[in-house]
Amino acid sequence: MATHLKAACLAATAALCLLSSAQAQNQGTVTTWKLATGYRAESFHTQNIEAFAIEVKDATQGRLTIEVSPNNTLVKLAEIPAAVSDGKVQAGEAIMSGIKEVPLAGADGVPFVVSTYADVQRLWKLQRPGIEKEFAARGLKPLYAVPWPPQGLYTTKPIKETKDLAGLKMRTYNPTTVRIAQLLGATPVDVPMVQVGAALAEGRMDAMMTSAVTGVENKVWSGLKHYYELNAWFPKNIVFVNAKAFAALPTDVQQAVLRSASRAETRGFALSQAAASSATDELRKNGMKVESVPFELNRDLKRMGEKFSREWVTSVGNAANEVFIPYHTQR
Repeated sequence: MATHLKAACLAATAALCLLSSAQAQNQGTVTTWKLATGYRAESFHTQNIEAFAIEVKDATQGRLTIEVSPNNTLVKLAEIPAAVSDGKVQAGEAIMSGIKEVPLAGADGVPFVVSTYADVQRLWKLQRPGIEKEFAARGLKPLYAVPWPPQGLYTTKPIKETKDLAGLKMRTYNPTTVRIAQLLGATPVDVPMVQVGAALAEGRMDAMMTSAVTGVENKVWSGLKHYYELNAWFPKNIVFVNAKAFAALPTDVQQAVLRSASRAETRGFALSQAAASSATDELRKNGMKVESVPFELNRDLKRMGEKFSREWVTSVGNAANEVFIPYHTQR
């Protein structure tokens, strides 16, 4: 009996040792993720991701390391969602309105709906459950989203209402901006941002919609004299991970990633606001007249936003209603 008891104890001790060894090995496992983004290292979005990666490494005591590859060096921007879904890279960043496979992400591209950062947060709160569901169907898990600074209106002359834009040559760069120009009675002109300076010098454009940040980067004050803080839309970038890669992490590491992601979202909103404010000040310093949106123009654009909203809801279906109906009714 004693022999059997001794053998049983030895067996139990051996089992506990094996379990402890396995747990220790698991605790000491180092995982490395590659995160691809198409934006420059200098972009506040990329800098925020770098801060997120550092925080994750610290919070997990080095058990998860995220290597950030900016500026299309690992995967081209348009290909990042598919690359993460396929597991070619573990994580990535993309502009939501560019993810055509996820129709609900298109809410970001509906103009004249959100007008403040608080609006952006409210829309994202309503949008996120549907985004998570659609991402999950593609093997992706959203971590956080951060808006770009809002899109404003640049013109060569003062504008009071929409009719003042009739006949102007307006820079466009996607189907939405083409349609906006047409509805305003302006002439759409396809001009890549890198060619804006030349187009202004040659008289090929009189107006455009883009952010204050982009305006500063391209020194548009050489030809455009007025900037209206239109806040036409706030396109968001979303950072996400391969769902299987996330599920493979120990539970405490998963929680550390989610906590760091929440902080990155809060920090990213603040960085976006700071970038918008700084860029607007820079426009003023360089002689541009920065103005709030005149009442008549704002009224007309809100009506246009309602039209775009209805069209978008019709094209997407019930999932869009779950976002826009509460957004417009629960103020």
